[in-house]
Amino acid sequence: MKIAVFGRELKAESIPHIQSMFDCLFAKGYQILVEQDYLAQLKPAINFGGNIQSCATNQDLTDTADFIFSLGGDGTLLNSVLLANHSQTPIMGINFGRLGFLTSVSKADINLALDLLENSDYFIDERSLLHFDCNEALFGTTPFALNEFTIHKLDTSAMINIHTYINGEFLNSYWADGLIVSTPTGSTGYSLSCGGPIIAPRSSNFVLTPVAPHNLNVRPIVVPDNAHLTFEVEGRSEEFSCTLDSRISLFNQSHKISIKKEDFNAKLVRFKGHNFLSTLRNKLMWGADSRINPK
Repeated sequence: MKIAVFGRELKAESIPHIQSMFDCLFAKGYQILVEQDYLAQLKPAINFGGNIQSCATNQDLTDTADFIFSLGGDGTLLNSVLLANHSQTPIMGINFGRLGFLTSVSKADINLALDLLENSDYFIDERSLLHFDCNEALFGTTPFALNEFTIHKLDTSAMINIHTYINGEFLNSYWADGLIVSTPTGSTGYSLSCGGPIIAPRSSNFVLTPVAPHNLNVRPIVVPDNAHLTFEVEGRSEEFSCTLDSRISLFNQSHKISIKKEDFNAKLVRFKGHNFLSTLRNKLMWGADSRINPK
């Protein structure tokens, strides 16, 4: 089995857990690829017990890998989705971050997860992506996102007017600070913090959530993900910002922007007991009683 390893920032408190992971991988006889920038951080801190291959591109990382191990928080996993790209290599998220909605394996359970993986005691959770189209390649060769696409005003400029169409039919002009188009996966992220609903992962929907709308009767709306969304933006500024997950680009009124469902999915490795409903209960503390074990 070949494992590709990706991370963004190596923290001192993570080193013992990462060392244990590599020890276990080498003991199982796996081939290991590590993204080159992350490997440069690991070399001074990790004692590798075998050969490590360095890789520079997503093609090197994923074309022959059976799994991608994403070491970090949810942001790192979003970057791992970009690395997987069209290959749809399954991603196992190991949480070295904070909340960890997407990274289902805790750092204390790494070796247990490796045993379950070796015994094929896991399932693949497929998550839909959204695809960004524009008359200019604002996001290069990876114009897709797992969580959301957003349109925003710049800095402290005045509100903007986002004329929004569904399959060519006018929906609304959002006079607001911005607009979020979220996948079901992203519905528990930025969209949720702006008042959007939580959508189950296998729902075939997008959520349009305005950011600080001027008219308070403008609410989030759920639309089918086979819809083609197009946007025209007006404002006092000459430029506006748009994002795909954590990536940002600037655009102006000459850009023709649209969103649709991507034609491939992201594949996340899940283990028994780690599903969407249990994650909601645990991460959002549903049912928790502050009267129990008070400080």
